[in-house]
Amino acid sequence: MVRKSPLDDPENAAHAWARYRSIMKVLLGVTIATVLLAVGLLYAFNGMVSVHFYIAVALGISFTMLLGGGLMGLVFLSNGTGHDESVDNRLPGKDEFWSPKDND
Repeated sequence: MVRKSPLDDPENAAHAWARYRSIMKVLLGVTIATVLLAVGLLYAFNGMVSVHFYIAVALGISFTMLLGGGLMGLVFLSNGTGHDESVDNRLPGKDEFWSPKDND
C-alpha cells in the first residue's frame, strides 16, 4: 500500500514550492556575486586574456552553482515536506530475490 505524500495537499505543495523559489532567489544572488568576484579577480591578476575566456568562466560557474543548488533545493523540498517518508523502498528478502540451486 502506497502512503499518500504530503505534497498531494495543494496547501502544503504551495508552501513548499514558495520556499523552494525563495531558496533559488537567494542562490541566484549568491551566484551572481560569485561570478562577478571570480571574473574580477581573474581580470585583476591576468588582465584581458580573451572575452571568450571570461564568458566561459562566467557560464561554467553559473551553471554549476545553479544546477547543484537547484538539485539540493529539491532534496530539501522532498525531505522537509515528508515526501521521502511516503516512499516504500523495501528491498525483497533473500528468499524472494534468489533461491540456492541444488548441486546434485
